[in-house]
Amino acid sequence: MKQAQPSTIYLKDYRQPDYWITETGLRFELFEERAVVHSELQMHRHADSPADAELVLHGVELKLLSVKVDGQPWPQDKYSVDDKTLTLRDLPESFVLACVTEIEPHKNTSLEGLYKSRSMFCTQCEAEGFRKITYYIDRPDVMSVFTTRVEADKSQFPLLLSNGNAIERGELADGRHYATWLDPFKKPAYLFALVAADLEVVEDRFTTCSGRDVLLQIFVEAKDLDKCAHAMLSLKNSMRWDEETYGREYDLDIFMIVAVDDFNMGAMENKGLNIFNTSCVLAAQETTTDAAFQRVEGVVAHEYFHNWSGNRVTCRDWFQLSLKEGFTVYRDSEFSSDMNSRTVKRVEDVQHLRSIQFPEDAGPMAHPIRPASFIEISNFYTMTIYEKGNEVVRMIANLLGKELFRRGCDLYFERFDGQAVTTDDFVACMAEVSGRDFSQFQHWYEQAGTPRLAVAGQYDAEAQTYTLTVEQSCPATPGQAVKPNFHIPLAMALVGRRGLLPLELEGESHGVETVLDVTEKQQQFVFSGVSEKPVPSLLRDFSAPVNLSCAYSRDQLLFLIANDTDGFCRWDAMQQLAVAVISEQAEAWRAGESLVVDVRLVQAMRQLLQDESADRAMVALMLALPSLPYLVDLLDSPDIEALHHARATLRQHISGELQALLLDTYHSNMSDVEYQPSAEQIAQRSLKNACLAYLSLQSDFSAIERIQQQYQDADNMTDKLAALAAMVNSNSLHAETAKQAMLDDFYHAWKHEALVVNQWLQVQSACALPGGLERIKALMAHEAFDIKNPNKVRSVISIFCGQNAINFHDASGSGYEFLADQVIELNALNPQIASRMIVPLSKWRRLPAAQGDKMKLALERIMTSPNLSSDVFEMVSKALKG
Repeated sequence: MKQAQPSTIYLKDYRQPDYWITETGLRFELFEERAVVHSELQMHRHADSPADAELVLHGVELKLLSVKVDGQPWPQDKYSVDDKTLTLRDLPESFVLACVTEIEPHKNTSLEGLYKSRSMFCTQCEAEGFRKITYYIDRPDVMSVFTTRVEADKSQFPLLLSNGNAIERGELADGRHYATWLDPFKKPAYLFALVAADLEVVEDRFTTCSGRDVLLQIFVEAKDLDKCAHAMLSLKNSMRWDEETYGREYDLDIFMIVAVDDFNMGAMENKGLNIFNTSCVLAAQETTTDAAFQRVEGVVAHEYFHNWSGNRVTCRDWFQLSLKEGFTVYRDSEFSSDMNSRTVKRVEDVQHLRSIQFPEDAGPMAHPIRPASFIEISNFYTMTIYEKGNEVVRMIANLLGKELFRRGCDLYFERFDGQAVTTDDFVACMAEVSGRDFSQFQHWYEQAGTPRLAVAGQYDAEAQTYTLTVEQSCPATPGQAVKPNFHIPLAMALVGRRGLLPLELEGESHGVETVLDVTEKQQQFVFSGVSEKPVPSLLRDFSAPVNLSCAYSRDQLLFLIANDTDGFCRWDAMQQLAVAVISEQAEAWRAGESLVVDVRLVQAMRQLLQDESADRAMVALMLALPSLPYLVDLLDSPDIEALHHARATLRQHISGELQALLLDTYHSNMSDVEYQPSAEQIAQRSLKNACLAYLSLQSDFSAIERIQQQYQDADNMTDKLAALAAMVNSNSLHAETAKQAMLDDFYHAWKHEALVVNQWLQVQSACALPGGLERIKALMAHEAFDIKNPNKVRSVISIFCGQNAINFHDASGSGYEFLADQVIELNALNPQIASRMIVPLSKWRRLPAAQGDKMKLALERIMTSPNLSSDVFEMVSKALKG
């Protein structure tokens, strides 16, 4: 039987609700296998709504036990219930609605609403999870003051938490107890949170800029008490930074974080009670890598910053999701830049954007930052909303400058505090304080696709002028074949033999750097007084999220790598040079020709390693070749096998040519000082381990001994995991016995630490050596794997399908069949996780037909599977349309 097609929701259809909820009272009776939820909603009809307007409340998987209006049972002929709504008729203008519902949290594998993570009750209500708790107008523009009472068995659940400040605690009969919480700030239901558990707590305090004392608490399992110090320090640093940078002070008496092992997302900013995936809050030297330390710092900051950019001022509707997420990603990115290396952070952000968001923008899932429609909002928690949204806020900040941007933010927070608003409201505040016209800039919010800038430079030695010709375009995307021009800020400089050249444009001096406003289809910018032929440094600090093409020669790229003062442009020049060399190598391999490596790439890497003044973290980033998944997404109809062979051969060549220098750098970056996740130490370890990765490609036994020595001597997880990865990825005959021994040793040492085991799974899932799918199936049969746990699914299935390109795209199509099987199984367990796994298959049109056709068949099999969730239906239907 054909499945009913889920309905589409459109931005153009937005209208305010007929009823508002001013106060929400909740009482939860929690039991081992059920929960009874009592809700009491103070409601009134919207002034513009008709007197006979029906009240439609959202509710999913609920058992309605009773419904009352103003204390009286509501007649059955005046309400109706279906699988998604409770509808009431003939209501007074103002009233109190009381509902009692029953739910089964222990059966809730979707991890939305109220569910159990092992022995703990917890919630996840963004975006529409609250409707799995009780009947409610579950939309972000309905904001209410919440009072929540939680009742449970005291011996099993001594900890009872909700939003706001605790106002009452007490004992009940039969060994039960209760706690009542009041959140005095209006919020939508998606920010509701509840936790009932047996956890330990780490406490600290923070004094705000106005002198208020705030209690800080992180709740974890007893075994994890020693892993909270970094998150607590990150929280205090975030609170201080937000006061100093934005003038935003925390507003409650208490701020709580709870670590949960079963969680669909990274973390959630529920007002006063943040719920975190354990991977984003727990950190210790022995169990956590440097990258994970930095992730904890960034995520803690992100969720805390939401207190203003998302909670105090929230979204009018879910089409405005980037209003809070893009803005808050910008805020946490700036915080992390201030805490660590700004240049390294910028390059890492660009890598992330180019590797995931650019392909998203170029495929069937492309959508504007402010989408025009959706079927399931959970499918729009995308890189476009978060990371491209961040880049758009960054462009606004750079266009206005630091002082004006701060004034715009102040106006935004003050004008809309306690309200649910739109991206237009945010941009209007920036326009008001600056006097700038943002009408063309708004296309960034309205149009999908990554703009392209084609730039050509011409030098006139006689006139001493340099002319830049810039042409913009944007490829067609679903529903948007033709697009108006963007306003693109193009930061640039001209690099000469002795540094940056002075810029004179249209008779005005611009120093040595400037930002060109690209607003037309084609523009020319003529610089005068240019005394030598320069090399243009373009898109400095990645000033706009665009694809830029400029016909640099390889010598010019080498010149920029050595002489440019902009860290991003130096890294990008190295990337461009590496892409050119790998593409050339792949073509030679396809043609059966011998592979000759361009010496200029090796020369550039040699100079980097010899530069003692260089930022070691940047050197490590520049030594890394573009990943195979990035190359596959970058090129049209890519030959994945050829690219893999070319890249592997190039890495082997670099390892041989630079062996002595790599070894010297490796040893010079060893340290016996006490471990700290500081920027300086992280840079040192990142360069050391970048060298180890190259040195491990050598086939002699000394390479294996070096890996084993680092593994044995490592006093931190960064170095230990780097050694494990080097061993797992070694194809040396000497590694075979040592490889399994190291994997076994690692697992047995850390099998009781779930987050460390996840890293053990990831290393094996990403291994590009032959036999990848067989290894994945073996890992899924291992005791460490649990398909109901999102972290395990991401560590094995998502890593294999998203990062292990050579094995996933096996010519047999077995990787595609495998992924389809997993999506179908997960669709019944956790539709959110299932839908996010479809992305690798959505790229079928870009691959050669031999692979693309098999990917399409896998998608069609998913589409015809029974009981398809709306989450998965939306993603698959878009993927098939192409």
